[in-house]
Amino acid sequence: MKGHEPAMSSPQPPERERADEVRRRFAAEARAERPDLALLCLLVGAAADGTLDEAGIDAAQIELDDLAGQLPFRPGGPRSWATALAELLGGRRGFRGLPADYQRLESSLLHSVLRRRRGLPILLSVVWMEVARRAGAPVYGVALPGHFVVGFGPPEEQVLADPFDGGRVLAGADAELLVAGATGAPLDPSMLSPAEPLDVIQRILNNVRAWATARPERSDVSLWAVELSLLLPSHPARLRYERAQLLVQRGDFLTGAAELDAYADVVSTVDEPAATRVRQQALAARAMLN
Repeated sequence: MKGHEPAMSSPQPPERERADEVRRRFAAEARAERPDLALLCLLVGAAADGTLDEAGIDAAQIELDDLAGQLPFRPGGPRSWATALAELLGGRRGFRGLPADYQRLESSLLHSVLRRRRGLPILLSVVWMEVARRAGAPVYGVALPGHFVVGFGPPEEQVLADPFDGGRVLAGADAELLVAGATGAPLDPSMLSPAEPLDVIQRILNNVRAWATARPERSDVSLWAVELSLLLPSHPARLRYERAQLLVQRGDFLTGAAELDAYADVVSTVDEPAATRVRQQALAARAMLN
């Protein structure tokens, strides 16, 4: 990515004790019977930003409550809900996205999005969902490829809105155009299904990892994003390999080598040549200590 802000202007992770506490809370919430999407997003923010303490997390939740209190009482059907959210959040409060927001780590952090009124489509959608849910709206996230939006109402009455565009209610062909623009493929009806909270969190963490991958000097961000992803009940096994590589890259050769060996043991049952290559990488990591 070109034109991104200097790394030092981005949030810095907390000290080890606070980071460990954030991870413990994140793991517990991710395994709850009904995970709290807003809290999980705020814990992602706390992993990224050492200035976000418990008071800041509480303040963000209170702001979502306050915004919900400003919506009309049960305005009507799905379209009325979508319009009411757009008027409040996109109109009066100015929540929306800009192309430059893709270059900022803060655009993936809920507490920063609430403060700046700017963010990626998925984080703005979280604001829409959490405010609407608190007000009693039939709302959910819709994970279109390349562009997250929100949906209101049951499938037969579904109304889609784009928080990145201030909550604009999408016309019939708009979702098809968004998908075609992102993938070149047609819209599949399955893409309009409600997204589960943990799928939303995984997609947010994927965005964080993509941001950090483009900035090798921020491997610290890649590492905490991978480690949070590994705390989700379901995650790709290859994330363990990614974490091991990051540990080696950051100079923790012994821990990284041990993780590489552990990953090799996992993949050896299905791909022994790949396992052999990973074990060679573990040997090379240990050799860096000599």
